[in-house]
Amino acid sequence: MIRALFLALCTLLLPLSVQAKPLDRTPRTVVMTAFAPEWDALAHTVAKPRTYKVNGLTFLTGTMAGKPVLLMQSGVSMVNAAMNTQLVLDRFTVKRIVFSGIAGGVDPALSIGDVIVAEDWAQYLEVSFARQTPQGWVVPEPVDADAPPPFGMMFPRGVRLGNATDAPRRHYRQAVDPALLAIARKIAPGLTLRRCTEGQTTSATCLAHEPKIVVGGTGVSAGVYADNAEFRDYLAKAWNARVLDMESAAVVQVAYANQVPVIVFRSLSDLAGGDAGANQMTTFMALASVNSADVVRAFVAALPD
Repeated sequence: MIRALFLALCTLLLPLSVQAKPLDRTPRTVVMTAFAPEWDALAHTVAKPRTYKVNGLTFLTGTMAGKPVLLMQSGVSMVNAAMNTQLVLDRFTVKRIVFSGIAGGVDPALSIGDVIVAEDWAQYLEVSFARQTPQGWVVPEPVDADAPPPFGMMFPRGVRLGNATDAPRRHYRQAVDPALLAIARKIAPGLTLRRCTEGQTTSATCLAHEPKIVVGGTGVSAGVYADNAEFRDYLAKAWNARVLDMESAAVVQVAYANQVPVIVFRSLSDLAGGDAGANQMTTFMALASVNSADVVRAFVAALPD
């Protein structure tokens, strides 16, 4: 009797998020975006929508290309992305996560409007700040042999984590799901990206080049709106990065911890400091959102039932 009362008391003291029951039991592909422009590029394509509200977030269930989906916003930046990825996993039945959004280009071979499907993601600001001494930088812990080189006092240290089958260790990169990446490679050659957003055909809002889809390489994420040419060059050389953003690596980390397949599609809205003039994110944010959304819809259509 005492044990039963104790267990009941413990249940009452649990946070509501732990006690919460799933809101929808249909296995779905989560189509995740970070913020409104990315959501707007996809929301109108969800058929038979039903809305759920949790913690101030909107979750939209329905179908896309005939496949059961859930559309959501992670919120901008790493903590929001990690927190809300775990939230959707806890409250819905998730088969896989597909991220659609904009990003900054790091690889000089890429241009605004291109869609990048990275094969792995890294958190470039998981670092040790070294102490400067007459003998040079002194790092407060040993530097791993496979760590990327530092940028000044910032020495990469990797993210330590594991899951139900992998023992915790430091990860400098985390791969997206290889089967999902193979589908992206298959569909990419048959898709055409947009040079202009619908209804906008001026030289200021249209691209002079034909954007392309690139599958492979490394993406990097941190809670930084990066617009610095020197640091962009560092990321390209030290991390072999092609693209950077503020959420993807956090989403991939949570997916790995929960053993849920994940893939990320990002279209370049700017060049993260590599632009000839001012940062162009606000100019091409809508176009990049639509290009990523177009590829994601084709990808969802190609998913197995």
